[in-house]
Amino acid sequence: MPGLFITLEGGDGSGKSTQSALLTDWLVEQGQTVVMSREPGGTDLGRELREIILHRRGYIAPRAEALLYAADRAHNVATLVRPAIARGEIVVQDRYLDSSVAYQGAGRVLDPVEVRDLSLWAAESLLPDLTVLLDLDVAAGRARLDADEKVFDRLEAEKDEFHTRVRDSYLALAAAEPHRFLVIDGSLPAEQIAGSIRSRVVELL
Repeated sequence: MPGLFITLEGGDGSGKSTQSALLTDWLVEQGQTVVMSREPGGTDLGRELREIILHRRGYIAPRAEALLYAADRAHNVATLVRPAIARGEIVVQDRYLDSSVAYQGAGRVLDPVEVRDLSLWAAESLLPDLTVLLDLDVAAGRARLDADEKVFDRLEAEKDEFHTRVRDSYLALAAAEPHRFLVIDGSLPAEQIAGSIRSRVVELL
C-alpha cells in the first residue's frame, strides 16, 4: 500500500509545529510508521538552506528567495518524502508548496501562478493527500510569537500587511481546492484542533 503525505500550513504562530507533533504521536500510537519533515530544513541540505533563507543578515531578492525554497523542496521530496511514501509510510510535514505561494507569491508580491509552477516542477508535481490549514488572525499570531519571546526570523519580522496578504492567499488556496484542504480555526484549543485533524486523517487511513 502506498503511504500518505500530510502537510500543515498556516501563518506564523498558528500552531503548525504543535499539531505536527500531536498528529505524529497519535499516528504512531495507531501503529503507523511516520516520517516528520519541514520546509525549509527537512534534510541535511535543507538545514543549510534554512539558515540562509530565514537567518541571513541582509537583503535577499524575492525571486532568489523563491528559488532557494524550491531547491530545498526538490531535495526534500526526492530524498525523503517520495521514498517514505513508496515504503508505505506516512509523511507529516510542516509547510510545503502552499507556503511558497502564500509567502513568496502573495507576501513578496510575485506571480502566484509562477511560484506554484516552480514548486510543482521542483517536486515533480507531488501534491499532499491532505493539507491542514490552521487559520489565525494576524494579530493573534503575532501575540503568540511575542509571548514565546523568540527572536523573529526574516519572514516573521515582516509587517502586518505582509502577513495579511499571506493569510488571504492561504484562504484563497483552500477555497480553490476544498478536496485537499482542511481549514481549522487556529484559535481553538490545541486538543480540539488535534481531534478535528485526527477525524479527517482516519478517513484517509
